[in-house]
Amino acid sequence: MSDIYTGSSHARGVISVEKAPEKEIRTRFPVMTEGQKNVLYCIISVFLLFLLLFPLFWTLITSFKTETEIFQIPPTWYPHVLNTKSYAAQVENGDFNMFRSFGNSFLISVCAMIVSVLLAVPASYSVARYKFVGRKAVMLGFLITQMLPVSVLLTPMFIIFKNIHVYNTWFSAILADATIGIPFSVLILKNYFASIPKALEEAAYIDGCTRFEAFYRILIPVTKPGIVVCAIFSFLYAWGDLAYGMTFILDQEKRPITAGIFNFMGQYGTKWSYLTAFAIVAIIPVALIFIFMQRYIISGMTSGAVKG
Repeated sequence: MSDIYTGSSHARGVISVEKAPEKEIRTRFPVMTEGQKNVLYCIISVFLLFLLLFPLFWTLITSFKTETEIFQIPPTWYPHVLNTKSYAAQVENGDFNMFRSFGNSFLISVCAMIVSVLLAVPASYSVARYKFVGRKAVMLGFLITQMLPVSVLLTPMFIIFKNIHVYNTWFSAILADATIGIPFSVLILKNYFASIPKALEEAAYIDGCTRFEAFYRILIPVTKPGIVVCAIFSFLYAWGDLAYGMTFILDQEKRPITAGIFNFMGQYGTKWSYLTAFAIVAIIPVALIFIFMQRYIISGMTSGAVKG
């Protein structure tokens, strides 16, 4: 009995020695309550929000400042003299019309988005649903095209567009921008179609649907969040493109707004009030898309990452 007692007392001694550092750690680093964590997360979020929005705020106030006030030291946090000439001068007739370039960008981006979605949806469905020779090579090819720099693709595209007589037209920029959106869309939508149970498609066949009707009436509505995400990003890729718009379109009247900013800076040097005004207008569609479509973007990106 004494041995048993001694062993138990020894065990109790070991337990007390092991628990002592844990109590000391808790004393040094007190555990935060749920409310304290929420306050800390809110402070960090507000700080990051101000940090990310500050460049946009500075661009906006710079567009309303005079050139003298822009380079004033110390800098001013708001325009002392409201300067609207930077906006008014760009809507006047001339080589650099801001809203004409805005319309060009919108036309090119919408058309590139439509082409990307129309080609990527059936392509991603076939890759996800059918097993064929070279299937992995096809997906690898789509992935590699995402890695290639734009400068590598400019020369072969230039030769192709010259030969098919679409150089210096909107159609050349639309096709070039679609080559950015199609691989991305296929990689995203392939996961969507792969995650849909085959039984859903087979049930449509039993109800009398053809393969195309099942694809159009059943699968497309199910993958709607992913299609919306691909359409949005295809539009944004085309909207922010500079290299293709500058290379494949020579006439200034047909160029997108990004090329207009580039040429505008080349003509006026460092006239920052004009450049920032141009930039603010170019940001508007992107901001509106993320404000009104953020629900689709978040749900689409998270759903598409479930199954590969």
